Amino acid sequence: MVKIISRTYVGQVNVYDIGVENDHNFVIKNGFIAANCFNKSHSTAYAYVTYQTSYLKANYPLEYMAALLTANSGDTDKVRKYLDNCSNMGIVIDAPDVNRSGLDFTPVDGKILFGFSAVRNVGQNAIASILEAREESGELVPFKSLADFCDRVDLRAMNRRTLESLINCGAFDKIQANRNQLIHDLELVYEWAQSRARDKASGQGNIFDLLGGGLAGNNHQPQKNAYESAPKAPPVNDLPPQEKLRMEKELLGFYLSDHPLKSIRQSSSVLAPINLAQLAEQKDDSILCAVVMLNNVKKVVTKKGDSMAILQVEDLSAASEAVVFPKTYERISSLLEVDARLIIWGKIDRRDDQVQFILEDAETVETVKMILVELSPQQAGTIEEQHRLNTILKAQAGDKDKSRIPVIGVVQAGDHREIVRFGRQFWVQDSGTAVQALQNGRFPAHIKQLTSG
Repeated sequence: MVKIISRTYVGQVNVYDIGVENDHNFVIKNGFIAANCFNKSHSTAYAYVTYQTSYLKANYPLEYMAALLTANSGDTDKVRKYLDNCSNMGIVIDAPDVNRSGLDFTPVDGKILFGFSAVRNVGQNAIASILEAREESGELVPFKSLADFCDRVDLRAMNRRTLESLINCGAFDKIQANRNQLIHDLELVYEWAQSRARDKASGQGNIFDLLGGGLAGNNHQPQKNAYESAPKAPPVNDLPPQEKLRMEKELLGFYLSDHPLKSIRQSSSVLAPINLAQLAEQKDDSILCAVVMLNNVKKVVTKKGDSMAILQVEDLSAASEAVVFPKTYERISSLLEVDARLIIWGKIDRRDDQVQFILEDAETVETVKMILVELSPQQAGTIEEQHRLNTILKAQAGDKDKSRIPVIGVVQAGDHREIVRFGRQFWVQDSGTAVQALQNGRFPAHIKQLTSG
């Protein structure tokens, strides 16, 4: 690849490219001339492929997106982008399933079924073993339990780490929804299945089969449901939703069955009406607020030796990059933990047609409080009442850097409620004192946690 350092007209010559006769040559290093040779046949081929893919996406969206996901299953960023496209198109993605998934992403019943090839720690040999064990004499025989699965697959192609990955990504959820129970059972079941595999290879019976009635009648045929005699761990509670999603993301590269921000979508929209997909539409230097998941933190040291960071964040609409300059980083660095749910404030910066979020402040959503002020239509529409409310709030604002509690007005008119977001200049420093001051001023108010829904 050469770098173009200048471009000049060198006269008319016969060319065999896109038909441009003037100003189509480029001066490169040492005075050599390079011609722009993007020929007609090449551009025609691009146009034809564009038409074909557009036609397929418009007329066979399910099949097209499944093929696109499969072709890029090894690239997490591209898969995430195409999954977002599926969501915008109304296409549902089903989680991996040991009884239904195949190697690739597959259209099934109006949805796209997640393919095993995109699950980390699940190799080609393990996938082949699952598919082979699932079909007996050309007929699909679903797995009934974790023990049944371990008993039928070839454990030489599937180690314990692979099984843990399948459990934690949700591939066994249709069989047993308690992933934590399956992980505990696996400690016992894996050894049980290995012992059975060794006995089968040597042609001997297994003590668990004998104790569980594995021999039937005088013909000594093995019991069909031998997996029912497999040992199990004592009952345990399932993992917390946040932990299940964290492990799911670790294995799939993104959240699939749910998203940590979904549970607070309604309440967070009160504070952050703009999502990341809308950043490019906002004016430069306007103060914006967003509720995001922190996916990655890249620490950078400036020429002066100061620390700053470049963050990868996402919400329910898109992923974006956020820059934290040294002064802000020094103040909020302790909050910048991967997988943290944050509410962030900042400005838009445009450079080279790229939109960046310049982060100026952040707080974990678990600590965010709001003050809700109930207003009657008369109070909301009277200038004197508005002035009185502004006076109370400004008196409670205090130091700008320490005023981190938003104030939301709720105007109730019959069955209709109107939300009024007060500017940051009206945010308060102490929630208890502010609520008391508002109530003393005959403005009913109360404190609400963002994560309480």
